[in-house]
Amino acid sequence: MHLTRGRHKAGRTPEAQPAADMILANDYAAADLASERRMQFGRLKRRRFMSLLGSAVAWPLAARAQQPAAQPLIGFVSTRAPAEAAIHTNAFRRGLEEMGFVEGRSVAVEYRWAEGDYSRLPALVADLLSRPLSVIVAGGDPAAHTVKAAGVAVPLVFVVGQDPVRSGLVTSMNRPGMATGVNFFSGDLGSKRLELLCAMVPSPHRVGLLLNPSFGIEAADQMRQAVATAAQTLGRELVVQGAATDAEIEAGFAALVKAGVTALVVPNDPFFDSRRSLILALSSRYRLPGIFHIREFPADGGLMSYGASLADTYRQVGVYAGKILRGAKPDDLPVLRPTKFELVINVQTARALDLAVPQPLLIAADELIE
Repeated sequence: MHLTRGRHKAGRTPEAQPAADMILANDYAAADLASERRMQFGRLKRRRFMSLLGSAVAWPLAARAQQPAAQPLIGFVSTRAPAEAAIHTNAFRRGLEEMGFVEGRSVAVEYRWAEGDYSRLPALVADLLSRPLSVIVAGGDPAAHTVKAAGVAVPLVFVVGQDPVRSGLVTSMNRPGMATGVNFFSGDLGSKRLELLCAMVPSPHRVGLLLNPSFGIEAADQMRQAVATAAQTLGRELVVQGAATDAEIEAGFAALVKAGVTALVVPNDPFFDSRRSLILALSSRYRLPGIFHIREFPADGGLMSYGASLADTYRQVGVYAGKILRGAKPDDLPVLRPTKFELVINVQTARALDLAVPQPLLIAADELIE
């Protein structure tokens, strides 16, 4: 008997076909799953890329936003010299610090110094005004009037010795306009200074007055009149000597001594302040007792001074400048005037000049320098 064998595909038995189909289906499912995972991974990578790209774009903007704002800029112009005025410049910085401004950290200051040469002031002021100033500070009457004459729109804070209303610097003391500051009130003290000097120096028949014509004709005339009136009242003869340069100061001292002057009044003038060392050296050389307007003169060897504290005045200027930086309007800041005046006597200098300090002056003195 012959048995006939059936023929099948590719050697697969009928029993193996379902298993093969199952394996094939599993392969397709695995491929689909891998493809889905690749797509998901691609989407994740795209999201990550876009996130990083967004961060990269946003970072410079955030960094710029976090950068500190530009510091406000103060212009500071002075008739004096930087070394001689250092004590008062430091006082100005203290005033700024009281208002929360530290130079070099939260505020910038550009300094310009005329060093006693008032003819330099217009160029110095013009140079400052070419910068983006928030406020300008003027130390001394000539500097303040030079800034005023420039017609600036920047708020001005000043230190002046003459009446700022009479000189046209402000419209009134209480509502000063775009300029405010401290009136050092020094020009009107000439008569009091001469009275104190005559109390210190026995019988000074002839007294001298050193004046700088470059300070201003009106200001110099006011000083001269105040001292001349006091000299007449005290029965003294007044000799006025002008000096606007170092050479004129030296020649002026020689002329005063030759004229028989035995005591000297040196009024408020930034030029004289900037030449403090020269004036004191000449006073010592000629043994000429003198009275000055600020403590720094007797502190450096002069005989005596009577006036307000210039250091405290500059501190107040710093406070006013800080208030303006914080948004205050100059017109809302009344011009300040000192209410306390100091009598300072250098006792050691008095002894060197063979002068005995009278008891009333010892009692009245706010400071005795030994």
